Amino acid sequence: MVNLIGTYECKADAKGRLMLPASYKKQLAAILTEGFVLKRSVFQPCLELYPRKEWDQLMLKMNKLNRFKKRNNDFIRRFTAGVKELEVDSNGRILIPKDLTAFAEIKKDLVLSSAINIIEIWDKNRYEATIEDITDDFADLAEQVMGDDEYNNGE
Repeated sequence: MVNLIGTYECKADAKGRLMLPASYKKQLAAILTEGFVLKRSVFQPCLELYPRKEWDQLMLKMNKLNRFKKRNNDFIRRFTAGVKELEVDSNGRILIPKDLTAFAEIKKDLVLSSAINIIEIWDKNRYEATIEDITDDFADLAEQVMGDDEYNNGE
């Protein structure tokens, strides 16, 4: 499993390409040539960039869903809507497809933020607004998520 670290500001060029920050390239060096999968986020107006191995592991879990249950089919369809395979070009750039750029309302200024094993790609203004929105209640959220006795007992 990949454990990515870092939040970086960058710019997209007129064609929608962005240069991966050197730190991410270094962290992903062993798997950079395997490619990535880019998708819409379920909960936020951003994109999620999965290293191919991480995506494949997620798909193994999803493949266990019973496709004869409508809600499972609906979930799979919505979860994978707009999914694209990406490769890093020889200059260290990735191309964000126009439909995904439109979904995330990405302009020129971007934020790439690690989220454990994936990279979130945000329009800079939307990222800052989202972080600002959750700042006030982050202490409560942290207590609810991480203060659980099961978590602290190593289970």
